[in-house]
Amino acid sequence: MTTLAATSPAILTHDALAELVAAQTPPCVSLFQPTHRMHPDNRQDPIRFRNLVDQARASLAQVSATTDAGALLAPLDALAGDGDFWNHASAGLAVLAAPGVVGIFRLERSVRAFVVVADSFHTKPLRRHLQSVDRYQVLALSRHRALVFQGDRDALDEIAVAGVPRTMTEALGEEVTDPHLTVASYGGVGGESGAMHHGHGGRKDEIDIDTTRFFRAVDRAFFEHCWRPSGLPLILAALPEHHQPFAEISHNPSLIAHGVRIDPFGISHDKLRKLA
Repeated sequence: MTTLAATSPAILTHDALAELVAAQTPPCVSLFQPTHRMHPDNRQDPIRFRNLVDQARASLAQVSATTDAGALLAPLDALAGDGDFWNHASAGLAVLAAPGVVGIFRLERSVRAFVVVADSFHTKPLRRHLQSVDRYQVLALSRHRALVFQGDRDALDEIAVAGVPRTMTEALGEEVTDPHLTVASYGGVGGESGAMHHGHGGRKDEIDIDTTRFFRAVDRAFFEHCWRPSGLPLILAALPEHHQPFAEISHNPSLIAHGVRIDPFGISHDKLRKLA
């Protein structure tokens, strides 16, 4: 659930849907629409979305003379003009909006286009989506990059998850090990005599240290922001040599043993789905 000022999609989970339902106050707008992943099919999606928002606006005028339809639909109007959002669409879209709250969910499966304005959200299509038994998540991982995907037997889509680092720099910042010099501190702090400098050129060891720290940061963030709210099975897609190191530090109980042992950044999303 987000405030009306936000237009970022959320991961559809039972908890996220329950939170929206608990916060709903009439009038409630439920909007569903099929969307398209690829150009040029997706060019019409924002236009169709605007038409659905206009239908909601007309319905609000009929059911409630006191509702500020402009304020309620403001995040939907903003979403219609967000080109980056439409360039990263899935097969379907669901938007639930009520005074003070809005939920935006990308769906792996297509839905028919319709709008409902009522005293409560129309959640049946979303509950049906959640009941699918073949949903899973994929973590595409290399030494320096991490991407999260969610899918089922029909589709696999990249999802942006707040809090999950996408690069080693984002995860570790300035704490990346110096590639040429390691400093080990002995004794107190603040003095030159309290440190030993090793110019031993152990470049591979330094890379391994950074890789382990990056994998640990990604695993921790994924556990908190992806697995904990969804509980979905996790498939690791990475080079063969990265599977065991990640498995050794991972706390994810749903990590599937074998995963996809290939460079996930060198193949298409469709190929990744077929391998997952």
